[in-house]
Amino acid sequence: MASNKIQFRSIHELKDPALNNKLAQKEFQEEIPVEDFLGDAEQNGSSTSRRDFLKLLGFSTAAVTLAACEAPVIKTIPYVVKPHDIIPGVPNYYASTYFDGFDFASVLVKTREGRPIKIEPNPAAGDLGKTNARAQASVLSLYDNDKVKQPKFEGKDETFDKVDSFVIKGLEEAKAAGKRIVLLSHSFASPTFKKLFAEFKAKYPTAELVTYDAFPYAAALDAAQEVFGTRALPVYDLKGTELVVGFHADFLGDYNAGSLETSYAAARKPGPNMLRHIQVESNMSLTGANADERIRLKPSAVNKTLVEVYNAIVGGGSSDKTANEIAKELQAKGSKAVVFADGSKGAQVLAHLINQKLGSVAFTGKANFLKDFDKARFQEFLGWVNAGQVGVLIANNVDPIYSYHKGEDFKKSLTKVPYVIAVADKKNEMYKAAKAVIPVANWLESWGDIEPQTGVYSLMQPTIQKIYKSRQIEESLLVWKNGKNNAANNYYDYLKANASSILGGTSFNKALYNGINVSPNATTLSYAGGNAAQAVAELNGFKASDLELVLYTKTSMGDGTQANNPWLQELPDPLTRMSWDNYLTISPKDAERLGIDNDLNARMQLDGSIVNLTVNGVTIKDVPVFIQPGQADGSVGLALGYGKKNSGATAETGVNAYPLFDGSNLVVSNAKIEKTGEDHEFAGIQLQNTLMGRYEIAKEVPLADYLNVAFDDEHNGWNKPLEYHTISGALPARKIDLWDAFDDTDGPHFNLSIDLNSCTGCGACIIACQAENNVPVVGKDEIRMSRDMYWLRIDRYYSAKQKVEVYEGLKDGLAVPELYGTAFNKEGGALNHPAENPDVIFQPVMCQHCNHAPCETVCPVAATSHGKQGQNHMAYNRCIGTRYCANNCPYKVRRFNWFTYNLNDKFDFNMNNDLGRMVLNPDVVVRTRGVMEKCSMCIQMTQATILEAKKEGRKVKAGEFQTACSKACSTGAMTFGDMNDKESEVRELYSSNRRYYLLEEIGTKPNVFYHTKVRNRVEK
Repeated sequence: MASNKIQFRSIHELKDPALNNKLAQKEFQEEIPVEDFLGDAEQNGSSTSRRDFLKLLGFSTAAVTLAACEAPVIKTIPYVVKPHDIIPGVPNYYASTYFDGFDFASVLVKTREGRPIKIEPNPAAGDLGKTNARAQASVLSLYDNDKVKQPKFEGKDETFDKVDSFVIKGLEEAKAAGKRIVLLSHSFASPTFKKLFAEFKAKYPTAELVTYDAFPYAAALDAAQEVFGTRALPVYDLKGTELVVGFHADFLGDYNAGSLETSYAAARKPGPNMLRHIQVESNMSLTGANADERIRLKPSAVNKTLVEVYNAIVGGGSSDKTANEIAKELQAKGSKAVVFADGSKGAQVLAHLINQKLGSVAFTGKANFLKDFDKARFQEFLGWVNAGQVGVLIANNVDPIYSYHKGEDFKKSLTKVPYVIAVADKKNEMYKAAKAVIPVANWLESWGDIEPQTGVYSLMQPTIQKIYKSRQIEESLLVWKNGKNNAANNYYDYLKANASSILGGTSFNKALYNGINVSPNATTLSYAGGNAAQAVAELNGFKASDLELVLYTKTSMGDGTQANNPWLQELPDPLTRMSWDNYLTISPKDAERLGIDNDLNARMQLDGSIVNLTVNGVTIKDVPVFIQPGQADGSVGLALGYGKKNSGATAETGVNAYPLFDGSNLVVSNAKIEKTGEDHEFAGIQLQNTLMGRYEIAKEVPLADYLNVAFDDEHNGWNKPLEYHTISGALPARKIDLWDAFDDTDGPHFNLSIDLNSCTGCGACIIACQAENNVPVVGKDEIRMSRDMYWLRIDRYYSAKQKVEVYEGLKDGLAVPELYGTAFNKEGGALNHPAENPDVIFQPVMCQHCNHAPCETVCPVAATSHGKQGQNHMAYNRCIGTRYCANNCPYKVRRFNWFTYNLNDKFDFNMNNDLGRMVLNPDVVVRTRGVMEKCSMCIQMTQATILEAKKEGRKVKAGEFQTACSKACSTGAMTFGDMNDKESEVRELYSSNRRYYLLEEIGTKPNVFYHTKVRNRVEK
């Protein structure tokens, strides 16, 4: 047995051991106003309502089949002159650069008939080509129906010619009057843009480029300026590191403008030199959830511990036991250790100085240029505005009125600027404050270049004609610099000429084809200073209070740039498993102390208290509260990027926390909460999918046992193969069969390997699956009703560190064997103990494509069947929606399609308008209501790979088979391939002693297998 620790998915499971059974009983209840959705035959595009459709079951299977074939006929118009590079049915791929002001990735854009439909990682870019959930979802933001669609002047539709005349007039007036012309832009590491602005400034000498970011990394940049003498973020690589210690640093999330999850996962390969991870934090972050040892402290205590660790490292010693233990481990590992810190400038400075003392090899010396916000310069700009010195303000897709903590003051000061021009994508606050508006072109419609870090040059190219009358800022600068209708106003020509001078010997076309060009430049950062005394004074000056607030960015939402993207809003948070919300996270003990409730109603839906949050005189009203296991007592957390008004219906979700963020300090003292007496309805998906039993679903083992104990040891084996005792003696579970096996060695037989040690829970695979397979967005109400349509989910399991006796729960009156009972006393208080600081395991679960699939045997119309390649198929036009298969599936991976989600006003998301539907993949059918759907193991991708190899007269190469999820995984946790190919990686992984199957004991024989999670710590 790998582990005998308690595993639970929520606090409610700890309080009620029978909850799992209750959830299972509720799973197939139907309490739904069907007529509201399905009664209107015209709305549903068919003359047959669902009720009538099910009545047909009384006639015959043939009648049902005919009814299922009813569908409206949509005629298409062929090309008059077909573009030579577009073959209908064959995708084109373009290398480009995803950059939206916050995120960066070198990517491949998949297009079909001129439509971008999918974002893929660019293998040529290495770690810079890895995509997170936001990069994967950015293709949907291209088709945002709430975008500004054409230029505006004084609130009315206008032409570019009229708007340009207005802007040029303002520029000339400001130049003549000696007033400043300010281009206020997000961080933009484009050498060609900067060259163009320099030429613009040459024509208008009073022009100034000022950077403003909603989430500015100001503390990190200030610390880098002080320590390295350069205002650029350091680049780290964990591949050669054996110990990482984080202090509030979410380095698997949005830390230092780039995630370290790829090198982190590489260093976490189980073995003698496996990376050990210690995290000291208040919020349960994605990084903290992946740690081997997580120390939960309120922010003031985290600061104190960091100071003590620094003192111990530099030789001053420390009386703090925790700090001493951390310092000893750091000193023992020396250069193979690294420290990350976040929250304030002082924390970052001390982390840099500790790394310098250790000589950490994780510090590469490379510089990250993606962020260049300077708070002092921005304050200087605000002074210009308030003094009436700015004649023209051009805002390049930024909205300080929303995201600056004194946004209302900024809004008032804009009345002193005669010419305010907004280059915007939404009708936001800056849009409303501007006299002229220019719709900004999406990155998928634009030419551009980015220098993300030392020695790397990345190009951006359009993959679709501009959908609306939009224009990128560079095109506008050319017009305003050269005058209207000038032949030199073509930004492609300008970019190509400048790029050629940067690329040196590499041709522009080759760089464009690759998407990225890497040159062996010298490193740019080295330790040059750092005022430790000042940093210590800053951290010690943080005043402890009863409640302290930690602000953070969510995996799905980031800084809120894509807040109107329904894929991202619906994506469940990896830890809370809640979607369509941000909320105040609070510890179970503080919740009890303050009377905060999270309750399950009769339908097992979560409701929570609503509070008003006040921090240093600023109040955010009506904030829902979520009780988060692992939250440090005395601390609360709140995500930024939500509550955007006038940016689309989806973007208004949640509350705006930016008024509490000064741009530098993510931890804030003196927080107070006041209950409103109201309750909030949460939409979560963690409790709705009940696996048959929960014994060893997510396995884990300490590193010492993994290295020193045989996995199949008779007494202490941590992954003993399952055996059945039969009349013929003990036999391996995989060898026992009720059916005759068929030959699966002819042709490919697909398996998917999932390594729990590498999965960080980031969610990129979920969005990739959604984009590839046309999975609909169902909205908060349907999520709350447990009707999400995800083909792939990432279950999050908490596990208590205390070892407990595993016993048959029947002696406590339970219906099934459980892990609880005597582990905690019945007085009450001790019951919450496992929720104080639990371990976390992330486990991706999709259709297991069982070779003995329980769903196949119960389908009355043979809609689900097994293919020779190992995939469990779904024939949608045969399915009549009995849901027998879902009831019989032990993994709960089949989703019933309740409604018509496309072209249905009840689901007003991307599938409800023609623009949003442009993202749909034509290789995958858009399912209709009344059918079951689930993971297909991306059969359209595997078949395309086979056909391509067949056309070229060759065998499929090792590693060529991919699914959407395996392709998007940045850590290599998911590996897909052909088990019949002796060179395939998945076959090699199959032989690992960490390999196991979900619910192997029931004999379903899945084609998906998992690898036990290894924790690098000594179990106490």
